[in-house]
Amino acid sequence: MAPPKNNTQLNITNSPSADLSSARRVLELEIAGLSDLSASLDDQFSHALDVLENVAGRIVVTGMGKSGHVACKIAATLASTGAPAMFVHPGEASHGDLGMITTQDAVLALSNSGETSELADLVAYTKRFEIPLIAITGGEASALAKEATVALIYPSSQEACPMGLAPTTSTTVSLALGDAIAVALLERKGFSPADFRALHPGGKLGQKLLKVSDIMHSGAALPLITPETTMADAILEMTAKSFGCAGVTDQDGLLLGVITDGDLRRHMSTDLFTQTVADILTKGGKTIRPDALASEAVHFMNVNKITNVFVVENEKPVGILHIHDCLRAGVA
Repeated sequence: MAPPKNNTQLNITNSPSADLSSARRVLELEIAGLSDLSASLDDQFSHALDVLENVAGRIVVTGMGKSGHVACKIAATLASTGAPAMFVHPGEASHGDLGMITTQDAVLALSNSGETSELADLVAYTKRFEIPLIAITGGEASALAKEATVALIYPSSQEACPMGLAPTTSTTVSLALGDAIAVALLERKGFSPADFRALHPGGKLGQKLLKVSDIMHSGAALPLITPETTMADAILEMTAKSFGCAGVTDQDGLLLGVITDGDLRRHMSTDLFTQTVADILTKGGKTIRPDALASEAVHFMNVNKITNVFVVENEKPVGILHIHDCLRAGVA
Protein backbone atom coordinates (compact mmCIF):
# COMPACT_ATOMS: atom_id res chain seq x y z
CA MET A 1 0.00 0.00 0.00
CA ALA A 2 1.38 3.41 -0.95
CA PRO A 3 2.04 5.86 1.88
CA PRO A 4 -0.56 8.61 2.28
CA LYS A 5 0.10 11.87 0.52
CA ASN A 6 0.96 14.85 2.64
CA ASN A 7 -1.44 17.76 2.92
CA THR A 8 0.23 19.77 0.16
CA GLN A 9 -0.42 16.95 -2.33
CA LEU A 10 -4.09 16.39 -1.43
CA ASN A 11 -6.78 17.68 -3.73
CA ILE A 12 -9.05 19.17 -1.08
CA THR A 13 -12.58 19.56 -2.42
CA ASN A 14 -14.58 19.98 0.81
CA SER A 15 -15.94 23.50 1.23
CA PRO A 16 -15.84 25.38 4.52
CA SER A 17 -19.63 25.33 4.59
CA ALA A 18 -19.65 21.52 4.37
CA ASP A 19 -17.13 21.33 7.22
CA LEU A 20 -19.21 23.63 9.39
CA SER A 21 -22.35 21.67 8.58
CA SER A 22 -20.64 18.46 9.66
CA ALA A 23 -19.35 20.00 12.88
CA ARG A 24 -22.74 21.45 13.77
CA ARG A 25 -24.46 18.13 13.12
CA VAL A 26 -22.06 16.44 15.55
CA LEU A 27 -22.64 19.05 18.23
CA GLU A 28 -26.40 19.04 17.79
CA LEU A 29 -26.54 15.25 18.12
CA GLU A 30 -24.41 15.34 21.26
CA ILE A 31 -26.47 18.18 22.72
CA ALA A 32 -29.59 16.11 22.08
CA GLY A 33 -27.97 13.17 23.84
CA LEU A 34 -27.17 15.32 26.87
CA SER A 35 -30.69 16.73 26.92
CA ASP A 36 -32.13 13.21 26.88
CA LEU A 37 -29.76 12.20 29.67
CA SER A 38 -30.84 15.11 31.85
CA ALA A 39 -34.49 14.26 31.38
CA SER A 40 -33.89 10.59 32.20
CA LEU A 41 -32.25 11.06 35.61
CA ASP A 42 -34.24 9.57 38.48
CA ASP A 43 -33.85 8.25 42.03
CA GLN A 44 -31.18 5.81 40.86
CA PHE A 45 -28.80 8.75 40.56
CA SER A 46 -29.33 9.62 44.25
CA HIS A 47 -28.93 5.96 45.22
CA ALA A 48 -25.59 5.89 43.41
CA LEU A 49 -24.50 9.00 45.32
CA ASP A 50 -25.53 7.36 48.60
CA VAL A 51 -23.21 4.46 47.83
CA LEU A 52 -20.29 6.59 46.66
CA GLU A 53 -20.57 9.13 49.49
CA ASN A 54 -20.20 6.41 52.10
CA VAL A 55 -17.19 4.68 50.58
CA ALA A 56 -14.50 4.29 53.23
CA GLY A 57 -11.80 3.61 50.66
CA ARG A 58 -11.62 4.77 47.04
CA ILE A 59 -13.91 4.94 44.06
CA VAL A 60 -12.36 2.62 41.48
CA VAL A 61 -13.38 3.75 37.99
CA THR A 62 -12.99 1.32 35.11
CA GLY A 63 -13.87 0.88 31.45
CA MET A 64 -12.47 -0.56 28.24
CA GLY A 65 -11.50 1.26 25.05
CA LYS A 66 -13.08 4.69 24.69
CA SER A 67 -15.02 4.09 27.90
CA GLY A 68 -11.66 3.56 29.60
CA HIS A 69 -10.42 6.95 28.45
CA VAL A 70 -13.60 8.54 29.79
CA ALA A 71 -13.20 6.59 33.04
CA CYS A 72 -9.69 7.99 33.50
CA LYS A 73 -11.04 11.53 33.27
CA ILE A 74 -13.90 10.79 35.66
CA ALA A 75 -11.45 9.30 38.19
CA ALA A 76 -9.29 12.42 37.95
CA THR A 77 -12.30 14.72 38.42
CA LEU A 78 -13.54 12.77 41.44
CA ALA A 79 -10.11 12.79 43.05
CA SER A 80 -9.67 16.53 42.51
CA THR A 81 -13.05 17.34 44.05
CA GLY A 82 -12.69 15.50 47.34
CA ALA A 83 -13.72 11.94 46.43
CA PRO A 84 -10.56 9.76 46.43
CA ALA A 85 -10.59 7.79 43.20
CA MET A 86 -8.36 5.87 40.81
CA PHE A 87 -8.58 4.16 37.44
CA VAL A 88 -8.05 0.42 37.08
CA HIS A 89 -7.79 -1.05 33.59
CA PRO A 90 -10.13 -4.06 33.30
CA GLY A 91 -7.63 -6.04 31.23
CA GLU A 92 -4.86 -5.51 33.76
CA ALA A 93 -7.30 -6.25 36.60
CA SER A 94 -7.53 -9.84 35.36
CA HIS A 95 -3.75 -10.15 35.64
CA GLY A 96 -3.20 -9.01 39.20
CA ASP A 97 -4.53 -5.46 39.45
CA LEU A 98 -7.66 -6.74 41.18
CA GLY A 99 -5.41 -6.56 44.24
CA MET A 100 -5.72 -2.78 44.05
CA ILE A 101 -9.43 -3.04 44.89
CA THR A 102 -10.36 -3.60 48.54
CA THR A 103 -13.60 -4.31 50.35
CA GLN A 104 -13.57 -0.67 51.50
CA ASP A 105 -13.87 0.56 47.90
CA ALA A 106 -16.68 0.94 45.38
CA VAL A 107 -16.39 0.29 41.65
CA LEU A 108 -17.78 2.63 39.00
CA ALA A 109 -17.83 0.74 35.69
CA LEU A 110 -18.45 2.27 32.25
CA SER A 111 -19.62 0.32 29.22
CA ASN A 112 -21.92 1.56 26.47
CA SER A 113 -23.22 -1.93 25.68
CA GLY A 114 -22.89 -3.29 29.20
CA GLU A 115 -21.52 -6.51 27.66
CA THR A 116 -17.80 -5.69 27.58
CA SER A 117 -16.12 -9.05 28.08
CA GLU A 118 -12.99 -7.58 29.70
CA LEU A 119 -15.12 -6.38 32.62
CA ALA A 120 -16.30 -9.89 33.50
CA ASP A 121 -13.54 -10.78 35.97
CA LEU A 122 -13.76 -7.42 37.68
CA VAL A 123 -17.54 -7.65 38.04
CA ALA A 124 -17.22 -11.18 39.43
CA TYR A 125 -14.65 -9.89 41.93
CA THR A 126 -17.07 -7.25 43.21
CA LYS A 127 -19.76 -9.88 43.69
CA ARG A 128 -17.41 -12.27 45.47
CA PHE A 129 -16.23 -9.69 48.01
CA GLU A 130 -19.49 -7.69 48.23
CA ILE A 131 -17.93 -4.55 46.81
CA PRO A 132 -20.54 -2.00 45.66
CA LEU A 133 -20.73 -1.73 41.88
CA ILE A 134 -22.17 1.32 40.10
CA ALA A 135 -22.75 0.89 36.37
CA ILE A 136 -22.85 3.66 33.76
CA THR A 137 -24.21 2.05 30.62
CA GLY A 138 -26.61 2.35 27.74
CA GLY A 139 -27.54 -1.32 28.01
CA GLU A 140 -30.55 -1.52 30.32
CA ALA A 141 -30.86 -5.31 29.96
CA SER A 142 -27.11 -5.93 29.88
CA ALA A 143 -25.11 -8.21 32.15
CA LEU A 144 -23.37 -5.19 33.72
CA ALA A 145 -26.67 -3.49 34.54
CA LYS A 146 -28.10 -6.67 36.06
CA GLU A 147 -25.06 -7.30 38.28
CA ALA A 148 -24.69 -3.68 39.45
CA THR A 149 -25.67 -2.48 42.89
CA VAL A 150 -27.00 0.60 41.14
CA ALA A 151 -27.30 0.91 37.36
CA LEU A 152 -27.32 4.37 35.78
CA ILE A 153 -28.82 3.80 32.35
CA TYR A 154 -28.45 6.59 29.83
CA PRO A 155 -30.91 6.81 26.92
CA SER A 156 -30.04 5.43 23.51
CA SER A 157 -28.79 8.30 21.34
CA GLN A 158 -27.59 8.49 17.77
CA GLU A 159 -23.81 8.45 17.50
CA ALA A 160 -22.45 11.51 15.72
CA CYS A 161 -20.30 9.31 13.52
CA PRO A 162 -22.15 9.09 10.16
CA MET A 163 -21.64 5.32 10.15
CA GLY A 164 -23.03 5.08 13.68
CA LEU A 165 -19.93 3.15 14.74
CA ALA A 166 -17.37 5.42 16.41
CA PRO A 167 -18.29 6.17 20.06
CA THR A 168 -19.10 9.88 20.06
CA THR A 169 -22.47 10.81 21.55
CA SER A 170 -22.31 7.85 23.92
CA THR A 171 -18.90 8.83 25.30
CA THR A 172 -19.99 12.46 25.68
CA VAL A 173 -23.04 11.33 27.63
CA SER A 174 -21.09 8.99 29.91
CA LEU A 175 -18.47 11.69 30.55
CA ALA A 176 -21.17 14.21 31.44
CA LEU A 177 -22.82 11.72 33.77
CA GLY A 178 -19.46 11.23 35.51
CA ASP A 179 -19.13 14.99 35.90
CA ALA A 180 -22.64 15.15 37.34
CA ILE A 181 -21.71 12.49 39.90
CA ALA A 182 -18.51 14.33 40.87
CA VAL A 183 -20.21 17.71 41.28
CA ALA A 184 -23.19 16.29 43.18
CA LEU A 185 -20.80 14.51 45.56
CA LEU A 186 -18.81 17.74 45.95
CA GLU A 187 -21.96 19.61 46.93
CA ARG A 188 -23.11 16.87 49.31
CA LYS A 189 -19.78 16.99 51.13
CA GLY A 190 -19.62 20.79 51.29
CA PHE A 191 -16.32 20.82 49.43
CA SER A 192 -15.00 24.39 49.73
CA PRO A 193 -12.63 26.57 47.69
CA ALA A 194 -10.04 26.02 50.44
CA ASP A 195 -10.41 22.25 50.03
CA PHE A 196 -10.09 22.68 46.27
CA ARG A 197 -6.90 24.68 46.62
CA ALA A 198 -5.38 22.05 48.91
CA LEU A 199 -5.72 19.57 46.04
CA HIS A 200 -4.59 22.06 43.37
CA PRO A 201 -1.51 23.80 44.82
CA GLY A 202 0.15 24.16 41.42
CA GLY A 203 -0.73 26.21 38.37
CA LYS A 204 -3.33 28.89 37.88
CA LEU A 205 -5.95 27.20 40.05
CA GLY A 206 -3.62 27.22 43.05
CA GLN A 207 -2.67 30.84 42.44
CA LYS A 208 -6.30 31.95 42.14
CA LEU A 209 -7.22 30.31 45.44
CA LEU A 210 -4.13 31.40 47.40
CA LYS A 211 -5.07 33.26 50.59
CA VAL A 212 -3.41 36.23 52.25
CA SER A 213 -2.66 34.05 55.30
CA ASP A 214 -0.67 31.66 53.06
CA ILE A 215 1.93 34.25 52.06
CA MET A 216 1.84 37.02 54.69
CA HIS A 217 4.69 37.75 57.12
CA SER A 218 3.83 37.20 60.77
CA GLY A 219 5.30 36.84 64.25
CA ALA A 220 8.70 38.43 64.75
CA ALA A 221 8.69 39.73 61.17
CA LEU A 222 5.90 42.20 62.01
CA PRO A 223 7.08 45.83 62.38
CA LEU A 224 5.07 46.93 65.44
CA ILE A 225 5.54 49.88 67.78
CA THR A 226 3.48 51.75 70.40
CA PRO A 227 2.32 55.40 70.46
CA GLU A 228 4.90 56.15 73.16
CA THR A 229 7.83 54.94 71.02
CA THR A 230 10.22 57.70 70.02
CA MET A 231 10.60 58.34 66.33
CA ALA A 232 14.27 57.41 66.58
CA ASP A 233 13.31 53.91 67.75
CA ALA A 234 10.44 53.77 65.26
CA ILE A 235 12.82 54.41 62.38
CA LEU A 236 15.12 51.68 63.66
CA GLU A 237 12.18 49.22 63.71
CA MET A 238 11.08 50.22 60.22
CA THR A 239 14.62 49.82 58.92
CA ALA A 240 15.13 46.44 60.59
CA LYS A 241 11.90 44.94 59.20
CA SER A 242 12.38 46.42 55.70
CA PHE A 243 8.72 47.06 54.90
CA GLY A 244 8.94 50.84 54.85
CA CYS A 245 6.24 51.08 57.49
CA ALA A 246 5.31 50.11 61.04
CA GLY A 247 2.02 49.32 62.71
CA VAL A 248 1.10 51.19 65.87
CA THR A 249 -0.73 49.17 68.54
CA ASP A 250 -2.19 50.06 71.93
CA GLN A 251 -1.65 48.16 75.18
CA ASP A 252 -4.29 45.61 74.17
CA GLY A 253 -2.59 44.89 70.84
CA LEU A 254 -5.25 46.66 68.77
CA LEU A 255 -4.05 48.42 65.63
CA LEU A 256 -4.36 52.20 66.03
CA GLY A 257 -2.71 53.19 62.76
CA VAL A 258 0.51 53.08 60.78
CA ILE A 259 3.62 55.09 60.15
CA THR A 260 5.09 55.00 56.65
CA ASP A 261 8.12 56.37 54.84
CA GLY A 262 5.77 59.03 53.49
CA ASP A 263 4.93 60.15 57.01
CA LEU A 264 8.62 60.57 57.75
CA ARG A 265 9.12 62.76 54.70
CA ARG A 266 6.07 64.88 55.50
CA HIS A 267 7.22 65.46 59.09
CA MET A 268 10.92 65.87 58.39
CA SER A 269 12.38 68.47 60.79
CA THR A 270 15.29 68.95 63.18
CA ASP A 271 13.26 67.63 66.11
CA LEU A 272 11.78 64.55 64.33
CA PHE A 273 13.88 62.09 66.32
CA THR A 274 12.68 63.49 69.66
CA GLN A 275 8.99 63.26 68.76
CA THR A 276 6.89 60.26 69.65
CA VAL A 277 4.97 58.04 67.27
CA ALA A 278 1.68 59.48 68.56
CA ASP A 279 2.69 62.87 67.16
CA ILE A 280 2.77 61.80 63.52
CA LEU A 281 1.01 58.46 63.03
CA THR A 282 -1.71 58.05 60.42
CA LYS A 283 -4.72 56.79 62.31
CA GLY A 284 -6.66 53.81 61.01
CA GLY A 285 -4.84 52.78 57.88
CA LYS A 286 -5.69 50.23 55.18
CA THR A 287 -6.06 46.64 56.36
CA ILE A 288 -7.19 43.29 54.98
CA ARG A 289 -8.46 39.97 56.36
CA PRO A 290 -6.20 36.89 56.60
CA ASP A 291 -8.80 34.78 54.78
CA ALA A 292 -9.01 37.16 51.82
CA LEU A 293 -7.73 35.81 48.51
CA ALA A 294 -4.26 37.00 47.55
CA SER A 295 -5.70 38.24 44.24
CA GLU A 296 -8.09 40.41 46.26
CA ALA A 297 -5.12 41.83 48.18
CA VAL A 298 -3.35 42.72 44.92
CA HIS A 299 -6.44 44.58 43.71
CA PHE A 300 -6.80 46.29 47.11
CA MET A 301 -3.20 47.53 47.08
CA ASN A 302 -3.43 48.70 43.46
CA VAL A 303 -6.65 50.65 44.08
CA ASN A 304 -5.23 52.29 47.23
CA LYS A 305 -1.79 52.88 45.64
CA ILE A 306 0.06 51.14 48.47
CA THR A 307 2.72 48.42 48.45
CA ASN A 308 2.08 47.00 51.95
CA VAL A 309 -1.05 46.15 53.86
CA PHE A 310 -1.46 45.02 57.45
CA VAL A 311 -3.47 41.84 57.94
CA VAL A 312 -5.91 42.27 60.81
CA GLU A 313 -8.08 39.82 62.72
CA ASN A 314 -10.34 41.03 65.54
CA GLU A 315 -8.71 44.47 65.14
CA LYS A 316 -5.27 43.02 65.97
CA PRO A 317 -2.44 42.83 63.41
CA VAL A 318 -1.57 39.19 62.64
CA GLY A 319 0.54 39.77 59.56
CA ILE A 320 1.77 42.11 56.87
CA LEU A 321 1.69 41.56 53.12
CA HIS A 322 3.89 43.19 50.49
CA ILE A 323 2.91 43.39 46.83
CA HIS A 324 6.13 41.51 46.00
CA ASP A 325 4.95 38.57 48.11
CA CYS A 326 1.97 38.22 45.78
CA LEU A 327 4.07 38.57 42.64
CA ARG A 328 6.52 35.91 43.85
CA ALA A 329 3.59 33.56 44.44
CA GLY A 330 2.40 34.11 40.88
CA VAL A 331 -0.59 36.25 41.82
CA ALA A 332 -1.01 39.35 39.71
